[in-house]
This record gives sequence, structure tokens and C-alpha cells, in this order.
Amino acid sequence: MLELILLGVGVGLLSGFFGIGGGTILVPLLLMFGFETKVAIGISVVQMVFSSIYGSYLNNKKGTLDVAMIGVIGIGGFIGALLSGQITSNIEDATLEIIFLSFALFALLRLFFKTKEHKDQRKVSKIILFIIGLFLGAMSMAIGVGGSIILVPILVGFLHVPLKKAISAGLFFVVFSSIAGFISHAALGHVDFKSGLIIGFASLLGVYIGILLKDRVEVTLQRRLLVAFYIIVVTYLIQRIFF
Repeated sequence: MLELILLGVGVGLLSGFFGIGGGTILVPLLLMFGFETKVAIGISVVQMVFSSIYGSYLNNKKGTLDVAMIGVIGIGGFIGALLSGQITSNIEDATLEIIFLSFALFALLRLFFKTKEHKDQRKVSKIILFIIGLFLGAMSMAIGVGGSIILVPILVGFLHVPLKKAISAGLFFVVFSSIAGFISHAALGHVDFKSGLIIGFASLLGVYIGILLKDRVEVTLQRRLLVAFYIIVVTYLIQRIFF
């Protein structure tokens, strides 16, 4: 239990410090600890329920959360994530790890490109927003990540949503997708409830500490540390999959 608590605090700290979803951090660490891929994904989904609700609560208090805008995408994400457990069940562990590796590579490459912000927000059909949410919810929860790292560039780059507003929306989207993902994965036996709850509760403390540390570190150093972290994750997954 002590190891799981420390793992939860560590994941929450890194998540709060880097401002990224816990799944990107937690799944590789659980694989290192010897958990099976599908169980690691299930535990990650549980942790995301805790961190996304807590983070969205803080964002709402700060007034940076636009509930109306993300509502349609969130509903699509919820429905898509209900399918995630079935998707995971029908894909072999090695393939899931390759998909996760692709996601981690995307996250790493994105750090080298600055997302261009626009002044005027685009008006987009609710059907398109729903489809975006549906796809992201299904695919991201299938590999145990929140999907915000893909959603934020879409909101900023294509829908011209202000960056801060998009980041808050991305985290709120994870509330919808992670709850539905939890229902789906739990129904198919992918969730280790004891480990998931311990890590989930412990991660809340880590998130709080991580946010405090983030405000005391220069952005340049924070970015370099995040690049280093993703390089470690990608290197580990390549070694695990191909060697």
C-alpha cells in the first residue's frame, strides 16, 4: 500500500507540475511495476476521475471554465468512452502499447511546436463538436489517457478558442470521458479497485504540491523537464515493445 500511495502522490505531483493528464504518466509507471497493460489502463482511468473533477473544480473557482462550450464535446466523449473497454478488450496488449507509444511521441513532438492563438472564436456545428468528443473519448480511454493533449490543439488551432479557456475545457472533457471510461472498463474487469482508489486519493495531494511547485519554477525549465520526462517514457516503451 505504501508503494501505491507514493506512486499516487508522484503521479499527481508530475501531473500538477507539468499540467498534463495523469494517464500519460501513470500507465508507463504501472507497466514498470509489473501490472498487465489492460489493468494499468483501468487503474489510470480511475485516477483520472479523481484528478479531472478536482482540477475542474479549481478551474471553475478561477472562472476559466466554459461549461456550455465543452458540454457537447463532453457528451460525445462520454458516449465514446463507454465503448473504450470493449475496444481495449479486442486489442492485444502489444498493440495497445504501440498505440500508447504513438500517443507519447505525439505529446513529445507537440512540445516543439507553438500553437497559434486567434482573436475570434469560431462558431462550429454542434454535430462536429459531438463527433470530435465521440472519437477522442473512445480512443483516449481505450489506452488510459485523458485526451486533453489532443483536444487542446484542436480547440485552439481549429476552433480558435483562447488557450487558457481551451486548457480548462480539456480537463473538463476528461471528467466526462473518464467517468464513462471507468464504467466501461470496470464492467469488463479491467479495474483493480483497491489500487485505483489508493492511487486516486493519493494523487490529489500530489496535484496540490505540483501546482505549488509549478508557480515557483521558470517556464523554460518546466518545459525542458517535461521534454526529458517524455523522452524517458518513449525510450522505455520502445525498449519494452521492440527489445
